[in-house]
Amino acid sequence: MSKVLIIEDEKDIVQALEYNLKKEGFETSKAYDGIQGLKLATEILPDIILLDLMLPGIDGLELCRKIKKEQKTESIPIIMLTAKSAETDKVVGLEVGADDYITKPFSMRELIARIRAILKRYGIKEKPSGAVIKFNDLEIDPDRHTVKASGKEVELTAKEFALLKYLAENKNKVFSRDRLLDSIWGINVAIETRTVDVHVRRVREKLGKAGKHIKTLRGVGYKFSDV
Repeated sequence: MSKVLIIEDEKDIVQALEYNLKKEGFETSKAYDGIQGLKLATEILPDIILLDLMLPGIDGLELCRKIKKEQKTESIPIIMLTAKSAETDKVVGLEVGADDYITKPFSMRELIARIRAILKRYGIKEKPSGAVIKFNDLEIDPDRHTVKASGKEVELTAKEFALLKYLAENKNKVFSRDRLLDSIWGINVAIETRTVDVHVRRVREKLGKAGKHIKTLRGVGYKFSDV
């Protein structure tokens, strides 16, 4: 599923957005202020952000600037949601890095269409909800939280499963240990990068022959390959 981060302080709007987005097959996370929104953006690295202009903590314009200045989050598309409809407000929003601008009240149908258009423009493919990931001798079922290797079920811990799923969903992309720590364990967890090596080793051992899919790039990190 494509991940949508909602940063909006009006709870009724957040609930409506979550309901409609989940119904359309999106995964959602939410923050009610700019500070929490920035934290979540860097932790979960969503596929797209819906950002309210008037926020407590850090306002939408400043938050957009911060997200677009960070190398880790600069490529995440942003749609601004706001009650301000003046052309100057829209121009400022776009100038600080927003990809689109939609004025409240808005049609959920139109918003979802715009989300899909931006994801397509960025080359982000929507993943079907619950889609089973298959690679020859390996099968990963996100909904059931199960893994099969050579037809046999493999028992993984929550972190081992998250690590394997993340690598498999991003096939052939190389991830440093720091990036994997940020994505799987979170940026505020004080643990060493060798934790990643330990988990990778355990996953490989449990997968047996299918462990060959996880490749080590010496001095760089890890990637998942289907060969």
